[in-house]
Amino acid sequence: MKNNRKNFVEILLVEDNKHDAELTMLALEENKLANHVTWLRDGSEALDFLMGKGEHSDQDTPQNPKVILLDLKMPKIDGLEVLRRIRAEESTRHIPVVVLTSSREEKDLIQSYKLGVNSYIVKPVEFDKFMACIKEIGMYWAVINLTP
Repeated sequence: MKNNRKNFVEILLVEDNKHDAELTMLALEENKLANHVTWLRDGSEALDFLMGKGEHSDQDTPQNPKVILLDLKMPKIDGLEVLRRIRAEESTRHIPVVVLTSSREEKDLIQSYKLGVNSYIVKPVEFDKFMACIKEIGMYWAVINLTP
């Protein structure tokens, strides 16, 4: 029997750095925003998850999270390519994507917006600022913002 989890995932975290992912999950949990978060470790896994392919091919329908938190520098398929493919597909182009990265490179910022990112945020280095940043992102994109 296929598993239909449509609308089950509210936040899709695509992050290869275990420490950053754990901090993000902790911040979401502390602010009661982590009920339906899925953490994926690379761009290839994220695309399979969103498109219902690979090990996620047993889904009746592709996943439609309320927001995707996307790192840029990842193995296999980088965040910019993930963003490009998300925006190219009719079924995923409406999903809000927030780039959450350590990259301050202007070319990454410009390319992200050219590809249709909804927000580009550089991860704060300080623990308290990082936690506050994730809280704000989670509150806005998963609770306040309305998506189709």
